[in-house]
Amino acid sequence: MAKVLITDDAAFMRMQLKDIVTKLGHEVVGEAENGRIAIEQAKELQPDLITMDITMPELNGVEATREIKKLLPGVKIIMCSAMGQQGMVVDAIQAGANDFVVKPFNLDRIKESFAKVLS
Repeated sequence: MAKVLITDDAAFMRMQLKDIVTKLGHEVVGEAENGRIAIEQAKELQPDLITMDITMPELNGVEATREIKKLLPGVKIIMCSAMGQQGMVVDAIQAGANDFVVKPFNLDRIKESFAKVLS
């Protein structure tokens, strides 16, 4: 069971992800609505895995990923992007993301991604 921090500026997306993550048997230890809060929570909560939205106010997911990886090199980060953000996904992988899933989410894809990065 992994400790998961969910980061997305949309409350509905966080709720949807939280539901999927708990169904998969993991523990949601925190939620963040932007990259700045994600960095603070990552430091405080020391999650095993972070789901990270790309496009957010204040600090986007790519920048937040870069910062979090400096602080917690071992944390796994799965980027969540809407369709048509492929260029940003490449940036995210270069920043240290371990995988990415495209919104809208489905249980099987999240399960596959979690299995891949946590193995």
